[in-house]
Order: sequence, then C-alpha cells, then structure tokens
Amino acid sequence: MPTARFKDRRRAGRYVFSPAAPQLLAVQDEVRAAFGWALDADRTSAEALGTALSSDAPFGVQAWSPEARGRHLNQVAERCHLASKVVIVGAAATVEDVEAAACPGAVFIAADGAVGAVSPHLDVVAVVSDLDGGEHLDAAVRRGLVLVLHAHGDNRSAWERLLPQWSTLPEPPGIILTHQTPNAIEGMHNPGGFTDGDRAACFLRWLGVPDTSLAFVGFALDRVGPWSGTTDPSRKLEKLTWMVKVLTLLGMTHEALPQDENS
Repeated sequence: MPTARFKDRRRAGRYVFSPAAPQLLAVQDEVRAAFGWALDADRTSAEALGTALSSDAPFGVQAWSPEARGRHLNQVAERCHLASKVVIVGAAATVEDVEAAACPGAVFIAADGAVGAVSPHLDVVAVVSDLDGGEHLDAAVRRGLVLVLHAHGDNRSAWERLLPQWSTLPEPPGIILTHQTPNAIEGMHNPGGFTDGDRAACFLRWLGVPDTSLAFVGFALDRVGPWSGTTDPSRKLEKLTWMVKVLTLLGMTHEALPQDENS
C-alpha cells in the first residue's frame, strides 16, 4: 500500500484531526531502538491490516469498510466532545475505582483488557487495543463495542486470526485502525503513544478532547495491572517507563499517576 511521510490532516465528518505532535511520534522510534524492534515489522503489519480492511465489506462486514470506519471515528469523537467527562481506564483499575469515577454524562475509554473493570451499565465509547486483552477484550467485542485496533510488528498473527472470527458475530464491533510508523497509511491513523493506556490518552488528545474533560483510573508505574494480558512482568514494568514519558509529553502525568509515583 502506498505510504507518504505523515503530513496530512485526517477528516471525519465535521472533525479534522491534525497529525500527532512530532515528539510523540519520536518516542515510537526511541521505543523501537530500546527494545530492538524493527520499523519494517511495524510497517508491514500495519500496511497488511490496512489492505485487509480496504474493501467495501472486508471479511464480509460492511461496518469495517474505510467509509464505515470514518463514521465510527467521527461518532467516537463526537461522543467524547459532548461527554461531561471522559475516563481513561488503565490496567491497574479496580471495579470500585471505575464506579467512583462515574458521573452523569461520563463516558469511558478502556485500555484493552481493562474494559473488564468497567461494569456493563457504564458507557464505554471505545476500547484501545493491540489484541492482548484476552477474555475481557473478547467479551467487549461480543458486546459490539468500538475497537481502536492497533497494528504493530508483534500482533500481525493475532489480527489475522481474530478478524475472521469476529466477522462471523451477529454484530461485529466497529473498528478504528491505528499504527505506530512515521508514514501515512491509508485508512489508518497514528495519534502517538506506545502502551494501550498512554495511546488512549494520545488518541483523545488527537481527537481534540479538552484535557479538562479527562480523568484517569488504573494507571500505575510500580506494578503490572490485573487486566494486563499475558506478559513478562519485568518487561511490562520496563514498558511502563515509556508510558510515563508519553504522559509527560502530553502534560498529563500529574493527572494520570498517583502522587507517590509522580514525584
């Protein structure tokens, strides 16, 4: 699929989404260098996903077409802009934390498996996921929640396996596609970010949602949250230091992290 250096402005309905701040995209290069990951692997996975969902009815699902994905993006943006509060739910959240953050008019954006901490009566606008959320992500998909599906070099086999399965559901989830390369990829977006949690914060910044509308639950630096997918705990903790860097660049560290971790 043709790509070009990321300079364009993406439009969905009445919302115009400008490219993410260069320093946020630079973090993705720094992460690749730190972990020894190849840009080409991220690019090929993203381009393959974009190609797989480029038709009018990918996998037989019209709701996954580029036009439909644009509508999903616009709807998520509108709901977040109209909400009294947008709560980002991280992997260390408890059900009690999430309930305490609820208020009239609030909506929730969950980081992958952390959607399991959000009770069904609360309003989940989207789940930001690179597909390691396990049974909780699967339950969200079966509820038809919108998925902000992220492509990278390590999850190509996951999306190749899961999309055909989800296409057979009575109501497949709405999908928005993101990637982590410095190139523009047709039908996909790079709002910045690395982990699902900080990518959710980047996504909302990219949507233009005011910081004053945001609240955070379940973000931690010193422990792996119970809603994280199967992972190497020491490697996960290392990744969380990059989450902090992204949140710092966004100016959201004070709001996202408990004060004893933000010192």
